[in-house]
Amino acid sequence: MVISRLRAPRRAAGMLACAALTLPGCSLFIDRAVDGASSNLTAAILNQDDPETVRDGAPAYLLLMDSLVEGSPTDPGILQGASGLYSAYAGVFVDDADRARRLASRAREYGTRGLCAEDARYCELEDLSPEAFEAALDEAGPGDVPALYAYALGWLVWMKAHSDDFQALVDLPRVESVLARIIELDEGYERGSAHVYTGILQTLLPPALGGRPESARGHFERAIELSGGRDLSAKVEYARSYARLLYERELHDRLLTEVIEADPKEPGLTLFNTLAQRDAHELLETADDYF
Repeated sequence: MVISRLRAPRRAAGMLACAALTLPGCSLFIDRAVDGASSNLTAAILNQDDPETVRDGAPAYLLLMDSLVEGSPTDPGILQGASGLYSAYAGVFVDDADRARRLASRAREYGTRGLCAEDARYCELEDLSPEAFEAALDEAGPGDVPALYAYALGWLVWMKAHSDDFQALVDLPRVESVLARIIELDEGYERGSAHVYTGILQTLLPPALGGRPESARGHFERAIELSGGRDLSAKVEYARSYARLLYERELHDRLLTEVIEADPKEPGLTLFNTLAQRDAHELLETADDYF
């Protein structure tokens, strides 16, 4: 199961930057971050073109988030920020399987608690029948999108970390339903990331086994459109998840070449674009063996 494009929400990235500086003014920034305000510190993380800098410093930031949760255990903003940061770190920077499972479990826990803190109607969401689950999602409004996104992302990262356990993947349709509701409410949130994750889920299986690659193709292309082509990771996942599944070599190579030739520097996307270019090089290098 490949879900490599895991992005921390802006709130989480901002807290991460604040922890790195450990300045007295950070308490004020954290208060603002919890309220959803943007910051130059947030931009410094998202615009970092050296992923190793973020990776090496991230454990300290995770501890900061844990401490914030300890102090405000029912604050939806803090819980969602913590879930996003744990999701990003576990999904992108951790190679050890056991460690990834531990961190992904924390991401899912915080995401679930953050959704509950946002609205008590969601506290028992995972215990509902499929019909009741869908009905609860139907009641969600635009203001619930950040909480739903953190919840879905934490769940996806947890599934990735437990991809060798079939039972862990049983709830994939529910995650896809959450993503579908996010798309209905605000498809441009996080530059269309819900479209990309939906495309990935719909290409986990070949068509003969229930996969929906043509629907996935539409989601990938819509995500690229929503970001104006500047979110390079959408093209990488399009190539990895769709083009490889259907053995479309020409599309595969074209998408990855576009990623490699693009300028990765884009406000709010530089970090993830840099990672996407690394993936693109690796996928092209193995293309002859794959196809």
